[in-house]
Amino acid sequence: MDRAVETASLGMAGGHVSLWGLFMDADIVVKLVMMGLLAASIWVWAIAFEKWMALRRVNKAADSFEDRFWSGGSLDDLYDQEGTNPAHPMASVFAAAMGEWRRSMRVAGADIAHTSVRERIDRAITVTAQREMERLERWMVFLASVGATAPFVGLFGTVWGIMRSFSAIAAMQTTNLAVVAPGIAEALFATAIGLVAAIPAVLAYNQISNSLSRFAGRMDAFGSEFSAILSRQSEERA
Repeated sequence: MDRAVETASLGMAGGHVSLWGLFMDADIVVKLVMMGLLAASIWVWAIAFEKWMALRRVNKAADSFEDRFWSGGSLDDLYDQEGTNPAHPMASVFAAAMGEWRRSMRVAGADIAHTSVRERIDRAITVTAQREMERLERWMVFLASVGATAPFVGLFGTVWGIMRSFSAIAAMQTTNLAVVAPGIAEALFATAIGLVAAIPAVLAYNQISNSLSRFAGRMDAFGSEFSAILSRQSEERA
């Protein structure tokens, strides 16, 4: 009789071995952990997709802008087209430097060869580039935080599920697998969800950070070259 009861209990437990069944049978604390990790995972994928699209867009815009910049056309005409209302980071850097240069040239006796004028132009380029990078880097801290903490949050759910299993063993005074298995399964499921959230977050963070670093270097190089061009043009006017 006891053997039949044990077999039936195992069959009932096995009937709930599904992702939804594990979630529904979990303790409220484990459910909150799972829901939080699932929400974080969804948000990670949304951020990764948005960053991928944004980087693709700004790189494409930068390619088009640099083609026009190095085509040999007038910088004043380019400023009138792009600088008055910059739509991407590279144009913003160009507009900041060109605007500062124009203001300096309006001052009587101003010369970009003077250290103070060069410093203002370089500062305008640096501040604008930093501001544009801060916009592109938005939510990167969230990716890093999820990648670092999600496994430990899942581990908390694991520990809680195991504690619940041992409490069930103590209350029923039995080591029947049907009593222990649900809590352990819930615990392992929480750990799995933690990894599902953490692994994409780490991969996305590393990939996006690398792309952002390359774009930041590209803007710095453009700013340095443009500052040198303005310096040469000022010397030619003198």
